[in-house]
Amino acid sequence: MSENNDVYAQSKSQMRLSERIAAALPGFRGYKEKELRRESDKLIRNNLYLKLSKDKDDVRVISQKIADKRYMDVLTDIDRLTAKMDRITEKVNHASYGYSGFYDIVKIKEESLDRMITFDNQLLDEVNALTASIDDLKTQLLSNNFSNLKDKIQTVSDKFELLEDTFDKREQVIQGVTQ
Repeated sequence: MSENNDVYAQSKSQMRLSERIAAALPGFRGYKEKELRRESDKLIRNNLYLKLSKDKDDVRVISQKIADKRYMDVLTDIDRLTAKMDRITEKVNHASYGYSGFYDIVKIKEESLDRMITFDNQLLDEVNALTASIDDLKTQLLSNNFSNLKDKIQTVSDKFELLEDTFDKREQVIQGVTQ
């Protein structure tokens, strides 16, 4: 799996003494554990967001290199890719943290928060595969190799669509509708 395999366990082990004492109080323990799960997931998604932002920067470098060489037939493709990247990056950045209101019908329980952490952790693997494809394309262009450019851009775009499709299933996974 990914490098953030057990962020929740790390967060729990790093609680201060005062937090551990408070966590032992009846009623507060469940609240604190839910909060740790939400914060753990937030850390994972922040990592996803940072990686995707770096990927966007790399695609902008690629776009500039293509524009400089006047490969106009692929500029539209790269613009579409950039728009997709902006959209999914903002989805990841603004995704819910697993809160539910007091009067909401659907309550977010610990199992749901654990599914959310696992799901977001698995997204890191997809983002790492996407990053590898972008790095390959960038390396190719920086070495002035412009062969199969349209196909390589399409490959990156397809991986990004797969990532977005997977991310769009996040709500269902959290609610336990799908696994």
